[in-house]
Amino acid sequence: MAPRLPRPHRDDVRIAVGGLLGGLCLWGVGLYSRTADDALARVDQGWAVLVPLAVMSGCELFRRSRPRTALLTGTLALVADLLTRGNLATVVMFTDLVYAAVLYGSPGSARRIPRITGLVTVIATVWPVAAWHRAEGLLIGAFTGLVTFTPAATGWIVRNHRDTADAERLRAEQTALLAEIDRTQAVTAERARMARELHDMVANHLSAIAIHSTAALSLDDPRTSQDALAVIRENSVEGLAEMRRLIGILRDDSGDREPAAAPTLDGLEALLAGARVNGLDVTLEAAHGERLPAPVELAAYRIVQESLTNALKHAAPGRVTVALTRADGALTVRITSPYGDRGGPRAPGSGAGLVGMRERAALLGGTFEAGPGGSSAGRSWTVRATLPLTRGEPVTRGEEA
Repeated sequence: MAPRLPRPHRDDVRIAVGGLLGGLCLWGVGLYSRTADDALARVDQGWAVLVPLAVMSGCELFRRSRPRTALLTGTLALVADLLTRGNLATVVMFTDLVYAAVLYGSPGSARRIPRITGLVTVIATVWPVAAWHRAEGLLIGAFTGLVTFTPAATGWIVRNHRDTADAERLRAEQTALLAEIDRTQAVTAERARMARELHDMVANHLSAIAIHSTAALSLDDPRTSQDALAVIRENSVEGLAEMRRLIGILRDDSGDREPAAAPTLDGLEALLAGARVNGLDVTLEAAHGERLPAPVELAAYRIVQESLTNALKHAAPGRVTVALTRADGALTVRITSPYGDRGGPRAPGSGAGLVGMRERAALLGGTFEAGPGGSSAGRSWTVRATLPLTRGEPVTRGEEA
Protein backbone atom coordinates (compact mmCIF):
# COMPACT_ATOMS: atom_id res chain seq x y z
CA MET A 1 0.00 0.00 0.00
CA ALA A 2 1.48 3.34 -1.09
CA PRO A 3 2.04 5.86 1.71
CA ARG A 4 -0.49 8.66 1.84
CA LEU A 5 0.74 12.16 1.13
CA PRO A 6 0.52 14.48 4.10
CA ARG A 7 -2.34 16.93 4.12
CA PRO A 8 -1.11 20.39 3.06
CA HIS A 9 -1.15 23.14 5.65
CA ARG A 10 -3.86 25.70 5.03
CA ASP A 11 -1.31 28.51 4.75
CA ASP A 12 0.55 26.51 2.11
CA VAL A 13 -2.69 26.11 0.17
CA ARG A 14 -3.20 29.86 0.26
CA ILE A 15 0.35 30.49 -0.97
CA ALA A 16 -0.06 27.97 -3.79
CA VAL A 17 -3.40 29.36 -4.91
CA GLY A 18 -2.16 32.94 -4.67
CA GLY A 19 0.96 32.16 -6.70
CA LEU A 20 -1.04 30.32 -9.35
CA LEU A 21 -3.60 33.12 -9.67
CA GLY A 22 -0.86 35.74 -9.84
CA GLY A 23 0.95 33.82 -12.58
CA LEU A 24 -2.27 33.43 -14.55
CA CYS A 25 -2.91 37.16 -14.31
CA LEU A 26 0.59 37.91 -15.64
CA TRP A 27 0.10 35.39 -18.44
CA GLY A 28 -3.34 36.81 -19.21
CA VAL A 29 -2.01 40.33 -19.75
CA GLY A 30 0.95 38.99 -21.72
CA LEU A 31 3.62 40.00 -19.21
CA TYR A 32 6.63 37.64 -19.43
CA SER A 33 10.08 37.66 -17.90
CA ARG A 34 11.86 37.49 -21.29
CA THR A 35 11.14 38.48 -24.85
CA ALA A 36 10.43 35.98 -27.62
CA ASP A 37 13.87 36.47 -29.20
CA ASP A 38 15.75 35.75 -25.95
CA ALA A 39 18.45 33.11 -26.45
CA LEU A 40 17.21 31.03 -23.50
CA ALA A 41 13.60 30.94 -24.64
CA ARG A 42 13.60 27.68 -26.60
CA VAL A 43 9.81 27.55 -26.55
CA ASP A 44 8.28 30.85 -27.48
CA GLN A 45 4.62 29.84 -27.22
CA GLY A 46 2.89 31.79 -24.47
CA TRP A 47 1.02 28.79 -23.08
CA ALA A 48 4.33 27.00 -22.29
CA VAL A 49 4.89 29.15 -19.20
CA LEU A 50 1.78 27.64 -17.61
CA VAL A 51 3.34 24.19 -17.20
CA PRO A 52 6.23 25.30 -14.89
CA LEU A 53 3.79 27.64 -13.16
CA ALA A 54 1.36 24.82 -12.37
CA VAL A 55 4.15 22.49 -11.19
CA MET A 56 5.66 25.21 -9.00
CA SER A 57 2.32 26.04 -7.40
CA GLY A 58 1.81 22.32 -6.73
CA CYS A 59 5.19 22.20 -4.98
CA GLU A 60 4.04 25.04 -2.72
CA LEU A 61 1.41 22.70 -1.27
CA PHE A 62 4.21 20.59 0.28
CA ARG A 63 6.66 23.35 1.24
CA ARG A 64 6.11 22.58 4.93
CA SER A 65 5.42 18.81 4.97
CA ARG A 66 7.90 17.69 2.25
CA PRO A 67 10.30 20.62 1.86
CA ARG A 68 13.19 18.76 0.23
CA THR A 69 11.00 17.01 -2.35
CA ALA A 70 9.21 20.27 -3.08
CA LEU A 71 12.53 22.09 -3.62
CA LEU A 72 13.95 19.44 -5.96
CA THR A 73 10.77 19.39 -8.03
CA GLY A 74 10.60 23.18 -7.97
CA THR A 75 14.19 23.37 -9.24
CA LEU A 76 13.21 21.27 -12.28
CA ALA A 77 10.20 23.52 -12.83
CA LEU A 78 12.45 26.59 -12.68
CA VAL A 79 14.77 25.11 -15.29
CA ALA A 80 11.74 24.44 -17.47
CA ASP A 81 10.60 28.01 -16.94
CA LEU A 82 13.98 29.26 -18.17
CA LEU A 83 13.36 27.48 -21.49
CA THR A 84 10.12 29.45 -21.96
CA ARG A 85 9.44 33.15 -22.03
CA GLY A 86 9.26 32.97 -18.23
CA ASN A 87 6.76 33.93 -15.58
CA LEU A 88 7.71 36.09 -12.60
CA ALA A 89 5.30 34.26 -10.29
CA THR A 90 7.16 30.97 -10.93
CA VAL A 91 10.46 32.55 -9.88
CA VAL A 92 8.93 34.13 -6.77
CA MET A 93 7.41 30.80 -5.68
CA PHE A 94 10.80 29.11 -6.18
CA THR A 95 12.42 31.56 -3.77
CA ASP A 96 9.73 30.63 -1.23
CA LEU A 97 10.54 26.93 -1.71
CA VAL A 98 14.22 27.61 -0.97
CA TYR A 99 13.27 29.56 2.16
CA ALA A 100 10.85 26.83 3.32
CA ALA A 101 13.39 24.03 2.69
CA VAL A 102 15.85 25.71 5.06
CA LEU A 103 13.23 26.66 7.64
CA TYR A 104 11.21 23.43 7.76
CA GLY A 105 13.71 20.88 6.46
CA SER A 106 16.07 18.64 8.39
CA PRO A 107 19.08 20.17 10.18
CA GLY A 108 21.36 18.68 7.51
CA SER A 109 19.37 20.29 4.70
CA ALA A 110 19.30 23.58 6.57
CA ARG A 111 23.12 23.56 6.65
CA ARG A 112 23.72 22.37 3.10
CA ILE A 113 21.26 24.51 1.14
CA PRO A 114 22.84 27.90 2.03
CA ARG A 115 26.26 26.52 1.14
CA ILE A 116 25.08 25.13 -2.20
CA THR A 117 23.19 28.27 -3.15
CA GLY A 118 26.15 30.39 -2.12
CA LEU A 119 28.44 28.32 -4.35
CA VAL A 120 25.96 28.57 -7.25
CA THR A 121 25.83 32.34 -6.79
CA VAL A 122 29.62 32.63 -6.91
CA ILE A 123 29.80 30.48 -10.06
CA ALA A 124 26.98 32.45 -11.71
CA THR A 125 28.89 35.66 -10.98
CA VAL A 126 32.41 34.61 -11.98
CA TRP A 127 31.68 32.46 -15.03
CA PRO A 128 29.78 35.03 -17.16
CA VAL A 129 32.33 37.74 -16.43
CA ALA A 130 35.21 35.41 -17.28
CA ALA A 131 33.49 34.13 -20.43
CA TRP A 132 32.11 37.39 -21.82
CA HIS A 133 34.64 39.84 -20.37
CA ARG A 134 31.77 42.21 -19.77
CA ALA A 135 30.60 43.76 -16.52
CA GLU A 136 26.98 43.00 -17.39
CA GLY A 137 27.73 39.40 -16.40
CA LEU A 138 27.59 40.52 -12.77
CA LEU A 139 23.85 41.01 -13.17
CA ILE A 140 23.43 37.29 -13.72
CA GLY A 141 25.24 36.57 -10.47
CA ALA A 142 23.17 39.18 -8.65
CA PHE A 143 19.93 37.71 -9.96
CA THR A 144 21.03 34.17 -9.08
CA GLY A 145 21.94 35.25 -5.55
CA LEU A 146 18.62 37.04 -5.19
CA VAL A 147 16.70 33.95 -6.26
CA THR A 148 18.71 31.27 -4.41
CA PHE A 149 21.14 32.44 -1.73
CA THR A 150 19.08 35.31 -0.28
CA PRO A 151 16.00 33.19 0.62
CA ALA A 152 18.28 30.41 1.90
CA ALA A 153 20.16 32.82 4.17
CA THR A 154 16.88 34.34 5.34
CA GLY A 155 15.52 30.88 6.19
CA TRP A 156 18.72 30.05 8.08
CA ILE A 157 18.47 33.23 10.16
CA VAL A 158 14.78 32.69 10.95
CA ARG A 159 15.43 29.05 11.84
CA ASN A 160 18.24 30.01 14.21
CA HIS A 161 16.00 32.54 15.93
CA ARG A 162 13.21 29.99 16.18
CA ASP A 163 15.52 27.30 17.59
CA THR A 164 16.94 29.79 20.07
CA ALA A 165 13.44 30.79 21.16
CA ASP A 166 12.47 27.13 21.56
CA ALA A 167 15.61 26.43 23.58
CA GLU A 168 14.96 29.44 25.83
CA ARG A 169 11.34 28.41 26.31
CA LEU A 170 12.39 24.86 27.17
CA ARG A 171 15.01 26.21 29.58
CA ALA A 172 12.39 28.44 31.19
CA GLU A 173 10.00 25.49 31.55
CA GLN A 174 12.76 23.37 33.07
CA THR A 175 13.68 26.18 35.45
CA ALA A 176 10.05 26.56 36.48
CA LEU A 177 9.75 22.80 36.95
CA LEU A 178 12.89 22.67 39.08
CA ALA A 179 11.67 25.64 41.10
CA GLU A 180 8.34 23.89 41.68
CA ILE A 181 10.14 20.69 42.70
CA ASP A 182 12.33 22.66 45.11
CA ARG A 183 9.28 24.43 46.51
CA THR A 184 7.42 21.15 46.96
CA GLN A 185 10.40 19.54 48.64
CA ALA A 186 10.85 22.55 50.90
CA VAL A 187 7.17 22.49 51.88
CA THR A 188 7.32 18.74 52.50
CA ALA A 189 10.47 19.06 54.60
CA GLU A 190 8.98 21.94 56.60
CA ARG A 191 5.76 20.02 57.19
CA ALA A 192 7.76 17.00 58.35
CA ARG A 193 9.82 19.20 60.67
CA MET A 194 6.72 20.85 62.15
CA ALA A 195 5.08 17.43 62.56
CA ARG A 196 8.11 16.19 64.51
CA GLU A 197 8.18 19.29 66.69
CA LEU A 198 4.45 19.16 67.34
CA HIS A 199 4.56 15.47 68.18
CA ASP A 200 7.59 15.78 70.45
CA MET A 201 6.28 18.82 72.32
CA VAL A 202 2.68 17.77 72.86
CA ALA A 203 2.65 13.96 72.84
CA ASN A 204 4.36 13.72 76.21
CA HIS A 205 1.75 15.91 77.91
CA LEU A 206 -1.21 14.26 76.21
CA SER A 207 0.08 10.78 77.02
CA ALA A 208 0.41 11.69 80.69
CA ILE A 209 -3.11 13.14 80.64
CA ALA A 210 -4.53 10.00 79.03
CA ILE A 211 -2.83 7.64 81.48
CA HIS A 212 -3.65 9.58 84.65
CA SER A 213 -7.23 10.24 83.59
CA THR A 214 -7.69 6.52 82.96
CA ALA A 215 -6.23 5.78 86.39
CA ALA A 216 -8.52 8.33 88.01
CA LEU A 217 -11.55 6.80 86.35
CA SER A 218 -10.60 3.19 87.10
CA LEU A 219 -9.55 3.57 90.75
CA ASP A 220 -12.08 4.52 93.40
CA ASP A 221 -9.57 6.32 95.58
CA PRO A 222 -10.01 10.04 96.31
CA ARG A 223 -6.29 10.52 97.03
CA THR A 224 -5.29 8.85 93.77
CA SER A 225 -7.88 10.83 91.85
CA GLN A 226 -6.64 14.07 93.41
CA ASP A 227 -3.03 13.33 92.48
CA ALA A 228 -4.07 12.32 88.98
CA LEU A 229 -6.04 15.52 88.50
CA ALA A 230 -3.04 17.56 89.62
CA VAL A 231 -0.82 15.84 87.09
CA ILE A 232 -3.49 16.25 84.40
CA ARG A 233 -3.79 19.95 85.11
CA GLU A 234 -0.03 20.49 85.06
CA ASN A 235 0.37 18.66 81.77
CA SER A 236 -2.64 20.44 80.29
CA VAL A 237 -1.23 23.85 81.11
CA GLU A 238 2.23 22.98 79.78
CA GLY A 239 0.82 21.38 76.64
CA LEU A 240 -1.42 24.39 75.99
CA ALA A 241 1.53 26.73 76.40
CA GLU A 242 3.56 24.69 73.94
CA MET A 243 0.70 24.70 71.44
CA ARG A 244 0.23 28.47 71.76
CA ARG A 245 3.93 29.06 71.25
CA LEU A 246 3.98 26.86 68.14
CA ILE A 247 0.85 28.45 66.68
CA GLY A 248 2.29 31.89 67.34
CA ILE A 249 5.44 31.00 65.42
CA LEU A 250 3.38 29.68 62.50
CA ARG A 251 1.13 32.75 62.34
CA ASP A 252 3.85 35.37 62.78
CA ASP A 253 5.28 36.06 59.29
CA SER A 254 6.59 39.55 59.98
CA GLY A 255 10.15 38.35 60.51
CA ASP A 256 10.54 40.68 63.51
CA ARG A 257 9.77 38.10 66.13
CA GLU A 258 12.70 36.49 67.88
CA PRO A 259 12.77 32.72 67.33
CA ALA A 260 12.05 30.62 70.38
CA ALA A 261 15.09 29.08 71.97
CA ALA A 262 15.51 25.46 70.98
CA PRO A 263 15.77 23.02 73.88
CA THR A 264 19.28 21.89 74.80
CA LEU A 265 20.75 19.12 76.90
CA ASP A 266 20.87 21.55 79.83
CA GLY A 267 17.12 21.06 80.07
CA LEU A 268 17.31 17.29 80.51
CA GLU A 269 17.03 17.51 84.31
CA ALA A 270 13.78 19.46 83.99
CA LEU A 271 12.53 16.98 81.39
CA LEU A 272 13.33 14.05 83.64
CA ALA A 273 11.73 15.81 86.60
CA GLY A 274 8.51 16.09 84.63
CA ALA A 275 8.74 12.41 83.76
CA ARG A 276 9.13 11.54 87.44
CA VAL A 277 6.04 13.58 88.24
CA ASN A 278 4.18 11.52 85.65
CA GLY A 279 5.21 8.34 87.45
CA LEU A 280 8.43 7.22 85.79
CA ASP A 281 11.49 6.12 87.74
CA VAL A 282 14.21 7.77 85.63
CA THR A 283 17.95 8.06 86.09
CA LEU A 284 20.42 10.05 83.99
CA GLU A 285 23.97 9.06 83.11
CA ALA A 286 25.50 11.98 81.20
CA ALA A 287 29.10 12.08 80.02
CA HIS A 288 28.89 14.29 76.95
CA GLY A 289 31.33 16.97 78.05
CA GLU A 290 31.09 20.59 76.99
CA ARG A 291 28.35 22.11 74.86
CA LEU A 292 27.63 20.30 71.62
CA PRO A 293 26.47 21.67 68.24
CA ALA A 294 22.93 23.03 68.47
CA PRO A 295 21.38 20.58 65.95
CA VAL A 296 22.89 17.65 67.84
CA GLU A 297 21.63 18.90 71.20
CA LEU A 298 18.13 19.46 69.80
CA ALA A 299 18.00 16.00 68.22
CA ALA A 300 19.29 14.33 71.40
CA TYR A 301 16.81 16.24 73.58
CA ARG A 302 13.87 15.30 71.34
CA ILE A 303 14.93 11.64 71.19
CA VAL A 304 15.10 11.48 74.97
CA GLN A 305 11.78 13.27 75.25
CA GLU A 306 10.03 10.91 72.84
CA SER A 307 11.61 7.86 74.47
CA LEU A 308 10.31 8.95 77.87
CA THR A 309 6.87 9.46 76.32
CA ASN A 310 6.96 5.93 74.91
CA ALA A 311 8.14 4.59 78.27
CA LEU A 312 5.27 6.36 79.99
CA LYS A 313 2.78 4.79 77.56
CA HIS A 314 4.19 1.31 77.11
CA ALA A 315 6.98 0.42 79.60
CA ALA A 316 6.51 -2.11 82.38
CA PRO A 317 7.13 -0.99 85.95
CA GLY A 318 10.80 -0.44 86.67
CA ARG A 319 13.68 1.94 86.20
CA VAL A 320 14.24 3.89 82.98
CA THR A 321 17.86 4.75 82.27
CA VAL A 322 18.98 7.64 80.05
CA ALA A 323 22.65 7.57 79.08
CA LEU A 324 24.56 10.08 76.95
CA THR A 325 28.17 9.42 75.98
CA ARG A 326 30.55 11.21 73.67
CA ALA A 327 33.22 9.24 71.82
CA ASP A 328 34.82 9.02 68.37
CA GLY A 329 33.33 12.31 67.20
CA ALA A 330 29.74 11.34 67.94
CA LEU A 331 27.15 11.57 70.69
CA THR A 332 25.46 8.30 71.61
CA VAL A 333 22.02 8.52 73.22
CA ARG A 334 20.76 5.34 74.86
CA ILE A 335 17.46 4.97 76.68
CA THR A 336 16.61 1.66 78.32
CA SER A 337 13.20 0.87 79.86
CA PRO A 338 11.57 -2.31 81.20
CA TYR A 339 9.78 -4.34 78.55
CA GLY A 340 6.90 -6.67 79.21
CA ASP A 341 3.27 -6.84 80.25
CA ARG A 342 1.95 -3.77 81.94
CA GLY A 343 -0.73 -4.01 84.54
CA GLY A 344 -1.91 -0.41 84.62
CA PRO A 345 -3.57 1.77 82.00
CA ARG A 346 -1.67 2.51 78.81
CA ALA A 347 -2.09 5.06 76.04
CA PRO A 348 -2.37 3.99 72.41
CA GLY A 349 0.60 4.54 70.11
CA SER A 350 0.76 5.30 66.38
CA GLY A 351 4.44 4.66 65.67
CA ALA A 352 5.01 8.28 64.63
CA GLY A 353 7.45 8.77 67.47
CA LEU A 354 9.87 6.11 66.22
CA VAL A 355 9.62 7.56 62.71
CA GLY A 356 10.41 11.05 64.00
CA MET A 357 13.43 9.87 66.01
CA ARG A 358 14.78 7.96 63.02
CA GLU A 359 14.34 11.05 60.81
CA ARG A 360 16.16 13.26 63.30
CA ALA A 361 19.14 10.91 63.38
CA ALA A 362 19.16 10.55 59.58
CA LEU A 363 19.14 14.33 59.07
CA LEU A 364 22.41 14.55 61.00
CA GLY A 365 23.94 11.58 59.16
CA GLY A 366 23.60 9.33 62.21
CA THR A 367 22.00 5.99 62.96
CA PHE A 368 18.99 4.92 65.00
CA GLU A 369 17.94 1.59 66.48
CA ALA A 370 15.03 0.63 68.69
CA GLY A 371 13.84 -2.75 69.85
CA PRO A 372 13.56 -5.27 72.68
CA GLY A 373 16.53 -7.06 74.20
CA GLY A 374 17.67 -9.00 77.24
CA SER A 375 19.86 -8.01 80.17
CA SER A 376 20.75 -9.19 83.67
CA ALA A 377 17.82 -7.19 84.98
CA GLY A 378 15.34 -8.86 82.62
CA ARG A 379 13.79 -7.92 79.32
CA SER A 380 14.16 -4.31 78.25
CA TRP A 381 13.37 -1.97 75.38
CA THR A 382 16.37 -0.01 74.15
CA VAL A 383 16.51 3.09 72.01
CA ARG A 384 19.96 3.91 70.66
CA ALA A 385 20.88 6.88 68.47
CA THR A 386 24.36 7.86 67.31
CA LEU A 387 24.63 11.49 66.22
CA PRO A 388 27.84 12.74 64.50
CA LEU A 389 29.12 15.99 65.93
CA THR A 390 30.33 17.06 62.47
CA ARG A 391 27.45 17.45 60.04
CA GLY A 392 27.63 15.42 56.85
CA GLU A 393 29.95 12.71 58.19
CA PRO A 394 27.81 9.64 58.86
CA VAL A 395 28.94 7.24 61.54
CA THR A 396 30.03 3.81 60.36
CA ARG A 397 29.24 0.59 62.15
CA GLY A 398 32.81 0.37 63.41
CA GLU A 399 32.64 3.81 64.96
CA GLU A 400 29.43 2.91 66.79
CA ALA A 401 31.17 0.03 68.52
